[in-house]
Amino acid sequence: MSKPTDESATVRIDPYLGTVVHVVGTRQARPNLPNTGCPFCVGGREAPEPYVVRWFANRWPAMPGDRCEVVLYTPEHDATLASLGVSGVRRVIDLWADRTAALAARADVAYVLVFENRGAEVGATIAHPHGQIYAYDHIPSRPARLLDANWQPDLDPGDRFVAQHGDWLGSVPFASTYPIALSLAPRQQVPDVVSLSSEGRDELAALLVDVLTRLDRLYDQPLPYMMWLNQGHWFNIDIVSPWRRAGVQRFIAAAEVACEEYFNPVIPELLAEQLRDLA
Repeated sequence: MSKPTDESATVRIDPYLGTVVHVVGTRQARPNLPNTGCPFCVGGREAPEPYVVRWFANRWPAMPGDRCEVVLYTPEHDATLASLGVSGVRRVIDLWADRTAALAARADVAYVLVFENRGAEVGATIAHPHGQIYAYDHIPSRPARLLDANWQPDLDPGDRFVAQHGDWLGSVPFASTYPIALSLAPRQQVPDVVSLSSEGRDELAALLVDVLTRLDRLYDQPLPYMMWLNQGHWFNIDIVSPWRRAGVQRFIAAAEVACEEYFNPVIPELLAEQLRDLA
């Protein structure tokens, strides 16, 4: 199948709520599973040559103009981000920084989102460890609200504290809409992953290995999660999972969708205690 054209993607805005919707019908044609082998393994369609970490333009982009990329964490198909260890995660962080800098330098890019969907339950169609990058031509609503609110990390989370490595702190948010949620942030402000020092990148890598390992221990099985980097003011990372207990997904209900007021069955302080105990 040929690569979608730029004209196949359109942006629509709800005239009353202002909700932005990217209508990308061509993504319906993308394969959920590869027909012959994994395309991200060495020798596969997207990785014909040996690599350590790798990025490439998404063949099925959600936005036009080569503003969607895929980041391969490792050639090891059955690895996880945490299993790469601090040195392996550091290589991924360096690639995140390189691609963020390159995309942010473009005149048609206003916001760079680095993210990962891990597990079929949150929409990952290929199990090989990887993430994605979307470069928006505007600042999306949620990041814009965080920027306008001058977001800062809770540097004294008390009973919601989970772990710390160097300057980087991991805690459970005070009011998350997801049953499982972690917020990772440095105590000293840096605007983005590009600006993070070498020492800071090592500390972030250590914290990611730590908390992602704990999350997999929480229910004694790989936890599906979504992770994204919030950049532009005080760099931080959100990690959330829809599971409210092992294998049981919490679904957003009609009242929550209609009113944008959410009901979380997991007590943040209890979750933090469980994760602290899984060191």
